[in-house]
Amino acid sequence: MTTHTGSCHCGRIAFEVHGEIRGAIACNCSICRRKGSLLWFVPREALRLRTPEQDIATYTFNRHEIRHRFCPVCGMHPFGEGSDPETGRPMAAINLRCLDDLDLDAVTVQHFDGRSL
Repeated sequence: MTTHTGSCHCGRIAFEVHGEIRGAIACNCSICRRKGSLLWFVPREALRLRTPEQDIATYTFNRHEIRHRFCPVCGMHPFGEGSDPETGRPMAAINLRCLDDLDLDAVTVQHFDGRSL
């Protein structure tokens, strides 16, 4: 299994994530559309923070089911946390734009209509 490293822009939030990137989701909901992130969903245990939890800010809205995690210094949003709606399993949504040395042009992007939910 591949280990990917990533961070926010200023490096205050650093992390590793284990898994194979098989594609990304581009969501058009009110927050994802504005952030412009490309999301890769992994089990939460595949994400390992390399910086203290208290260095990360959290934003929730609507049903408060997804914790949108971001850096309070540079504002970058490297990942979100929530649960799989079918299984309840803890999940992380990794912003592929925050991974080091990833060729985004090689990633297949699937569009998701989150705006209609």
